Amino acid sequence: MIRRTFLALTAATALFSAPAAFAADMDIVDTAVAAGNFTTLAAALTAAGLVETLKGEGPFTVFAPTDAAFAALPAGTVEDLLKPENKDKLIAILTYHVIAGKVMSTDLTEGMMAKTVNGAEVTITLDGGAKVNGAVISTADIVATNGVIHVIDSVILPPM
Repeated sequence: MIRRTFLALTAATALFSAPAAFAADMDIVDTAVAAGNFTTLAAALTAAGLVETLKGEGPFTVFAPTDAAFAALPAGTVEDLLKPENKDKLIAILTYHVIAGKVMSTDLTEGMMAKTVNGAEVTITLDGGAKVNGAVISTADIVATNGVIHVIDSVILPPM
């Protein structure tokens, strides 16, 4: 019952509030850039050299933090991560937001563990709404030509 309610709310939210840029005829990167609220993520992907990878065939599932999610990090964190000397750390963080394969919201289960491209796992919870490592999935199932995007409200950090 809770899962069906979540899925219905997610579908309604996607239908009535998703920007027109969320179209299935663009890849993950182009979809995120066109949406307009992922400029920090796009800058980070560029700094990490991951743009071409996420424009590749895939499929990929991306838990995409919004600009507001990045802004919530401690002051100076994003600027520090974008420095060339921190590229490896930035890659580790960004690849922790990506799962190989296309995982739709209907595939998510309570307590599900999913291996990220980073190599570490994330935990999915559904109680009180879908979350990945505690980050709320605010918009799910934005389909792109090479996978799917789930918008999250915070940046998730891999175990160190």
